[in-house]
Amino acid sequence: MPTLPADPNAPLVAIVACHGQGLFEFGCAVGLLAPVRPELGVAWYRTQLCAGEPGALRMLGNSQVQLPYDLDSVDDADIIVIPGWREPSERPPQALLDALIRAHARGARIASICSGAFVLAWAGLLDGRQATTHWRLTEALARDFPRIDVREDVLYVDAGSIITSAGSATGMDMMLHMVRKDYGARVANLVAERLVLAPWRDAGRSQRVSRAIPNGEPSRLAKLMEWMRRNLREPHSLGSLAEQAALSQRTLQRQFLDATGLSPIDWLIRERVAFARELLETTDRPLQWIAEHAGFGSQESFRRHFRSQVDASPTEYRSQHRSGIAADRLVGC
Repeated sequence: MPTLPADPNAPLVAIVACHGQGLFEFGCAVGLLAPVRPELGVAWYRTQLCAGEPGALRMLGNSQVQLPYDLDSVDDADIIVIPGWREPSERPPQALLDALIRAHARGARIASICSGAFVLAWAGLLDGRQATTHWRLTEALARDFPRIDVREDVLYVDAGSIITSAGSATGMDMMLHMVRKDYGARVANLVAERLVLAPWRDAGRSQRVSRAIPNGEPSRLAKLMEWMRRNLREPHSLGSLAEQAALSQRTLQRQFLDATGLSPIDWLIRERVAFARELLETTDRPLQWIAEHAGFGSQESFRRHFRSQVDASPTEYRSQHRSGIAADRLVGC
């Protein structure tokens, strides 16, 4: 039986599986969203595992699973997750499509993992929107559903009430993104730590890993990254970072790109923004103080980099996550 937290006001999540469901994608959704997490101190999601088709489901790998809920739960859910679909060219059951259309009409958030984007596409929910799926399926999605603006080389696309992720494990990135939207950076970081995940990978990062991390180098790079996190406030340049790591600038640049897909400076800015988000959510410090302690120096630089990654100004972000902060603290950014 599913476990529901006691708080009836917590968002209700319906994770919907069908015959042929991949166990990995389904397990990612269940493992991140379903456990009760009292240590977080928030009204964590209530989760229901729903069968999108009648009877016991034949999952990928010839296993059978009897889920405790059916599509009726979708009508009550605040968030619906579709963790895959068995065959992109096969139209999903009309009952499932109708349930998703109703959910979208009443304002529910609908998210897909990997091939689950095809279920949303068959329902017409991606028409006129940007969306993504596994990179091996993006061509088919664009061909079969030409009204969708298909993004091939991203981890996930947040189109408001519709969120689509790329292949398999990127569903974890997408769900952490949802947690961050719903509960803030502090909670998302705690969940990521519990699951031994990177707390944040930029949605625009390529979903294809084309180069391995060079042998013998990650430990040195990891030490530098940890040092950078401890010294976000200090001014850094490619030259100073290379000197700290005892590497040439060219070697450091190459190692960072291999390991993270980002340059050292871009990675540093991302970490500064993540730290600033947590300060905005958990303190009432003035924005100039946050700008300085996160390493941006000026509010103008803080505002520019923050908006480029969060799509909101620091003031807007704080007002969304800390509505009780005095208005005079919000002036200036």
